[in-house]
Amino acid sequence: MKALVIEDVQKAVVKEVPVPEIDKEGILIKTMANGVCRSDWHVWVGDQGIVQPIIGHEFCGIVEEVGSDVKNFKRGDRVIVPFSGSDGVCPHCLAGNTHLCDSFIVPGTAYQGGYGEYVAVPKGDRNVILMPDNLSFTDAASLGCRFMTAYHGIIDRVHVLPGEKVVVYGCGGIGLSAIHIASSLGAYVIGVDINDDNLALAKKLGADYTINSTNTDPVEAVMEITKGGADVSVDALGITQTCVNGINSLRKGGRHLQVGVTTKKEGGFISIPIDEMVIAEKSFITTLGMPASRFDSLLSQVALGKLQPGKMVNREIKLSEVEGIFQDMTNFATTGTFIVTDYS
Repeated sequence: MKALVIEDVQKAVVKEVPVPEIDKEGILIKTMANGVCRSDWHVWVGDQGIVQPIIGHEFCGIVEEVGSDVKNFKRGDRVIVPFSGSDGVCPHCLAGNTHLCDSFIVPGTAYQGGYGEYVAVPKGDRNVILMPDNLSFTDAASLGCRFMTAYHGIIDRVHVLPGEKVVVYGCGGIGLSAIHIASSLGAYVIGVDINDDNLALAKKLGADYTINSTNTDPVEAVMEITKGGADVSVDALGITQTCVNGINSLRKGGRHLQVGVTTKKEGGFISIPIDEMVIAEKSFITTLGMPASRFDSLLSQVALGKLQPGKMVNREIKLSEVEGIFQDMTNFATTGTFIVTDYS
């Protein structure tokens, strides 16, 4: 099969590799679409180690083969693979928090991912989900980690309410998802980015106001627009500037949602204004993925048309174009999301 293989830092090559094998609990999926995620870029650029050379964790496809112990799926089923995989036996799984599973069964990390023509998903009955009939493969891939993570973060973690003021720093995949979801809840949403094309897309996805932070102080602007600060801030990028600006954009009692992970420059650590946060009772909340039990809620909103992840898709691409997208991500030159649909 064809696959994009990470051979070294900033070196990804399309090559022929063996089709992965499944065990009795596994499901082999023919990949129909895979989203290009900034988390993939973190591996390619060297921020994270290359644990698995075939990455990709935002994919969907058609069941090609099932193991002898698989009960819920059959050949030909259209399926999505949530990036938060689980084993079902750790304390977090037993408590319903499958996205925090100790085994961390993440595609593209624990096993070969969606940049390959075929993917062998372990423990398939719990780590694969049937797609609604009216959901296209491109739209399903655009749910990826970005949309499900934003959904869990906005709704379950910071509990955005109608009428609240939300500012999102970074209008890439996760940021645009957060904007779209918060807007669908009836919040007043502000998008902040350095790319005018991203800000234009943020408007299409529901942002009420946008700020280009290259020529405007975003904290001052948010304070003015909201008359005292946002109820919720979201750092969808993970650099010091966006994280601290998000916190500083909050009103007293506001909630900051940290979604973006750091680059090599930060090395996992960002200094935040603790004293100000204590004095103003600002909350710092993190989020990762989404519990499997929440997929029915998410997919029902998509089926009803209340959430439209496909609006974020810039274009469908070939596997050989992925490294070029990574290079553009380095320069913050991408707009919207890109979905691999051509593995030739």
